[in-house]
Amino acid sequence: MADVKTVFMFSGQGSQFFHMGKDLFDNDTTFRGWMMRLDEIARQSTGRSVIEAVYDSTRSKSDPFDRTLLTHPALFMVEYSLAETLIEMGVMPDKVLGASAGSFAAAAVAGMIGFEDAMRAVVRQAMAFEQACDPGGMMAIMADPKLFREESLNDYGELAAINFDTHFVVSAPRERLTAIEQKLKQRNIAYQRLPVSFAFHSRWIDRAKDSFDAFVRCIRCSGGRTPLVCCEQAASLSAPTHDFFWNVVRYPIRFFEAAQRLEAEGPHHYVDVGPAGTLATFLKYGLPRSSKSTRHAVLTPFASDRKNLAALAALATQ
Repeated sequence: MADVKTVFMFSGQGSQFFHMGKDLFDNDTTFRGWMMRLDEIARQSTGRSVIEAVYDSTRSKSDPFDRTLLTHPALFMVEYSLAETLIEMGVMPDKVLGASAGSFAAAAVAGMIGFEDAMRAVVRQAMAFEQACDPGGMMAIMADPKLFREESLNDYGELAAINFDTHFVVSAPRERLTAIEQKLKQRNIAYQRLPVSFAFHSRWIDRAKDSFDAFVRCIRCSGGRTPLVCCEQAASLSAPTHDFFWNVVRYPIRFFEAAQRLEAEGPHHYVDVGPAGTLATFLKYGLPRSSKSTRHAVLTPFASDRKNLAALAALATQ
């Protein structure tokens, strides 16, 4: 496919798991080098190693990994390190797409914010959540998003994301999630709680805003070298404003709409640099059958990271 653009996609909270990227961390020097470099920044801010937490040998992949002070920086570290690994092997992004907290790494790869500042901002946002917000959660629901209002789920939570036409996410305080589950069970609708500690993309995180804003306004942002597709706005940005890094975690994720707008421009190579191939999976169900685009996941829970990475080498010559 001539002139097909490559899009790096960065996922957010809920896509993380213990030991994500371990195959590359153990065997790829570029990936490991960036992880170690970013971990030192996290250690300076929090006093502990994120790497030690992510690759804790006493934890299994199935254990919930939901401590925000660890998961927020861990997502950034894995995604940024993988993006730099791909770039090192010649796979260059023509665009980046950021969903929720993945927008920090997307903006850094796009050159709109320095990776050191982005890493510190991720940690500071996590601290703000833990200091100011009550426990909450998010629930992925496998149904038409119209169900959100039809079943009065908006009485209990807020619509956090629409990922494709039969998959959406609701955020709510922890004590309200059980009521949502009961309604879904009555209708025999499949759902899954996400491994998160707070009700991201809802009003229940608003108390963290002022603290984070005070920090992020001291960070320099600029126009980057690569366009950024923002899932909060479902539009391309040439440069982020300072409220960008709050808005992407506060307001709904419009991934489905963002993907549709990209498809309207023509076919793309979509490369998921998230830890679990979540966004590539969404595209599997969200792209029309007639689409000429390709989907690529690198990291998965199934220990095939190096094989998947090697398969992307062909994109470096296109």
